[in-house]
Amino acid sequence: MTAKRWIDTCHFGDCRLLMARMAADGVQAQTVVTSPPYYGLRSYLPEDAPNRQHELGLERTPREYVNRMVDVFRHVRSLLVEDGTVWLSVGDSYAASRSWQAHSTLGGRKHGPAQGVAGRSSAVPPGLKAKDLIGIPWMLAFALRDDGWYLRSAIVWAKPNGMPGSQLDRPTSSYEYVFLLSRRARYYSDFDAIRTPPRESTLVRLAQDVQAQAGSHRASGGTRAARPMRAAAGSRGGHHWTTRDGRREIATGKQRGHSRRHAGFNERWAADPSGAAQPVMMRDVWFVAPGGYRGAHFAVMPPEIARRCVLAGSRPGDVVFDPFMGSGTTAAVAAGLGRRFVGCELNPAYASLQRERLARAGSGGGTP
Repeated sequence: MTAKRWIDTCHFGDCRLLMARMAADGVQAQTVVTSPPYYGLRSYLPEDAPNRQHELGLERTPREYVNRMVDVFRHVRSLLVEDGTVWLSVGDSYAASRSWQAHSTLGGRKHGPAQGVAGRSSAVPPGLKAKDLIGIPWMLAFALRDDGWYLRSAIVWAKPNGMPGSQLDRPTSSYEYVFLLSRRARYYSDFDAIRTPPRESTLVRLAQDVQAQAGSHRASGGTRAARPMRAAAGSRGGHHWTTRDGRREIATGKQRGHSRRHAGFNERWAADPSGAAQPVMMRDVWFVAPGGYRGAHFAVMPPEIARRCVLAGSRPGDVVFDPFMGSGTTAAVAAGLGRRFVGCELNPAYASLQRERLARAGSGGGTP
């Protein structure tokens, strides 16, 4: 099988075995966007499934889970180009004597087709107490770093409408991590592609009379003048202040004191080549509501999370890889953004869901 025959397809089976074959055929991906099975949550396969022994997430101890995941990402490294990146979304777990309890990851329980079967029951692993938060995300992140990956960022995916919890003695969990990792110190990224527009409050602040603020005697009860605003320090020309980076100009004079419409939304500012209201660099807290897609009955990674990762980590035409493809969020988003994709999935029951979502992405039918 040549490399091209792997592209734009999900391949079913143990991802480690499949990745070894892909590497032998020369498959290479620019970025990886994935969410592996969470530790101790549940099995997604029937008891008699022939590939059940390859399932991840039901290991007896957190360390065993982390070690197996490190092995998975060694195979991932063999498929990743030298300047490639990995975007890894992983949830945490609580230790409990009856079973492991998932840490509110994708809006509650991470269900699969038919919602899987119950997870493993066992005693609390050595070194943990019942009800301990295990810390799986950071255990895995540090283990991957020790294995040679560059740990570049820990993005907090904050869920404004996360599912309520049944516990009464701790806050309800409403976030998880998306780790950005790379093979080497310098790698391809395009964070300009996911810059965010400035808030209205920022535009209002930029429209203030900076010159008057620099000489204001209202500070300290009028006993001394305030220092010039550092953000606006620099040369002044005409009706504008120029920031130290030389790129942005803050309108003053006739621009100050206007209504909401004039606070960054009028024609003069829109035509201003200096970019007074430029989009800002994406921060490392992403407020994205959890949710599925049209026709889904279980929670999946939101397409918006995948969209940001795909845009920042690849160019049009690049290959995006997901070793835990599930219902196909990464593949559908990648296809909709003009990228190629490759996926692996252990459970063949996802095949029809993947086809549906990819068809929707290809037809421009809305959220994949």
